[in-house]
Amino acid sequence: MSVNLVRQLNSHDADFAQALKKLLAFSAADDAAIEAAAAKILADVQARGDEAVLQYTQQFDRLSKDQANSVKALEISKADLMAALNALPQNQREALEAAAQRVKSYHERQKIESGCHSWDYADEDGTRLGQKVTPLDRAGLYVPGGKAAYPSSVLMNAIPAKVAGVSEVILVVPTPDGVRNQLVLAAAAVAGVDRAFTIGGAQAIGALAYGTATIPAVDKIVGPGNAYVAAAKRRVFGTVGIDMIAGPSEILVLCDGKTNPDWVAMDLFSQAEHDELAQSILLCPDQGFIDQVQKSINQFLPEMPRQAVIKKSLQDRGAMILVKDMEEACEIANSIAAEHLEISAENPRKWAELIRHAGAIFMGPYTSESLGDYCAGPNHVLPTMRTSRFSSPLGVYDFIKRSSMIEVSDQGAQHLGKIASTLAHGEGLQAHARAAELRLKK
Repeated sequence: MSVNLVRQLNSHDADFAQALKKLLAFSAADDAAIEAAAAKILADVQARGDEAVLQYTQQFDRLSKDQANSVKALEISKADLMAALNALPQNQREALEAAAQRVKSYHERQKIESGCHSWDYADEDGTRLGQKVTPLDRAGLYVPGGKAAYPSSVLMNAIPAKVAGVSEVILVVPTPDGVRNQLVLAAAAVAGVDRAFTIGGAQAIGALAYGTATIPAVDKIVGPGNAYVAAAKRRVFGTVGIDMIAGPSEILVLCDGKTNPDWVAMDLFSQAEHDELAQSILLCPDQGFIDQVQKSINQFLPEMPRQAVIKKSLQDRGAMILVKDMEEACEIANSIAAEHLEISAENPRKWAELIRHAGAIFMGPYTSESLGDYCAGPNHVLPTMRTSRFSSPLGVYDFIKRSSMIEVSDQGAQHLGKIASTLAHGEGLQAHARAAELRLKK
């Protein structure tokens, strides 16, 4: 008799709330050693610039002086990016370009629909009020390059920046042992990256935040990385903007028991294979279906190249939760606030209406989360660790800023000046009051 790999919980149990809280618990608390190391590297990069960036890159990415004798030598030319694109097998190039086009189309529509344009209106007295929307001058994109290479992350980070109108997009990607992933470089070419450097870690974040002789300082840094990258992003926030502090990947599947259990098992695998700390959870009102998914997991796991990672992730942080009905599943889903939420059910939009907190919602049995990762169109850089309660996917809106526009007419100054004067005197700020009063007609 096979043993269930994934723990099972029941929402009817008296201790369910506590069990769920324990399951979701993930300490993103700062590891003192990581924080100290990141702080030291950032301070060093700020003080020594290129020299420090080169030193840490040689050390952490195991590059010899022949491979990297200057930061300039770590820059990848646009010609090299195009050469990587031109050297791809035809099927890979077509897939990359098709994915890029879908991501671009989605974000162009997002720009139109999400308040990413300037606007103004006039009061009855002729005063004009509005908002001026402008793109960032320069954005820095961090793309992981340690355990795996992520060309899809290049597309998801660079394309919305370009659609927003960012003038210069700078990509950094670590290349351990000097090995450059050609698909990542090709993706940079397709996405319109302006400059690219083979550096990573906290030193790359420091270079983008503070600038060096070779690497210009940016206005905002986006993209996920390891714990050192996360610690560095947290520390440079305020000097530059950041998108979010990314945690381990998450998937939550709400299923009514009518989907192929093999599909659901593989969807759970799709996040578990990222990392031992990734979290995969199934909510379902059908115990028989949960048992079928457990069976599919046991059947498919030995076939997976990353089975060790998947197994540990599912054992340590995965769960199959039996719920009363789909309404309760939606309530629990809102408390979990997962990064990826699949509603694998009949009439999925009915249940999506009940969802308030999720990074991305995948509706219907044919909508695997992996399609969203690569080519559906919406961004795959999503809030984790329950932060979807207050934050959103990466988008065009992350690469713009808004300035309030105020143009008061002569008539408007007579009305607004009296209001401002009264309030300013009430706050004890006489110069504020006087500035408004001087414009009043006697």
